[in-house]
Amino acid sequence: MLFAHGFGCDQNMWRSVWPAFAADHRVILMDYVGHGRSDHRAFDPERYASLDGYAADILEVVHELDLREAVLVGHSVSAMIGALAVAREPERFSRLVMVGPSPRYIDDGDYVGGFSRADVDELLTSLEGNYLGWSSAMAPAIMGNDDRPELGEELTELFCATDPEIARHFARVTFLSDNRADLPRVPVRTLVLQCSSDIIAPEGVGAYVHRHLPDSELVQLVATGHCPNLSAPEETAEAIRAFLDS
Repeated sequence: MLFAHGFGCDQNMWRSVWPAFAADHRVILMDYVGHGRSDHRAFDPERYASLDGYAADILEVVHELDLREAVLVGHSVSAMIGALAVAREPERFSRLVMVGPSPRYIDDGDYVGGFSRADVDELLTSLEGNYLGWSSAMAPAIMGNDDRPELGEELTELFCATDPEIARHFARVTFLSDNRADLPRVPVRTLVLQCSSDIIAPEGVGAYVHRHLPDSELVQLVATGHCPNLSAPEETAEAIRAFLDS
């Protein structure tokens, strides 16, 4: 099982989920270039000008470890990065798990992604002008779970530990991406995990992803917010286990 983190985070996001699978899977945790303990000097703005560059990161790990029949678990933007990787080399993967996916964050006609273009422009302007301030304001809102402020504080710390220039670049690529057309290209069985009260990936987005994947299962978690791998790791792991055992 290969776990891929979302924007502004690192592999530590999975610390309470991956142990549930260690007994019967080879567990692999990774940081994208520019995140966590990766070599930040290797970050190339041209390579990462689209989500395809991050999908290439995943495939490089897969090739280096010669993985076959891998289960790829992606959180947030990594759900779609994972879809791109699986579509490119499906023979390497057996299943895909998408935690809080969104193929497009901006509303477009009948499609409701949760943000207007003006919303995203304002978000990016705020992020680019004061990344640390943006992190302190946005991380608790993204996490949700106001009754557990320590979760928002942890996400804030993760965001603030990310190189601001790299974070600004990744945010622009993430929030302006449109990968709706890539969903039908995912040939493996896929689990879509959807939370309620998720300001980044509203419930309608998860339903859209489910409808447009060739072979998928949609599970509505009791968990709220955008990071069930931190806020509800047991429920998240149980949903993944049920999917793998089905």
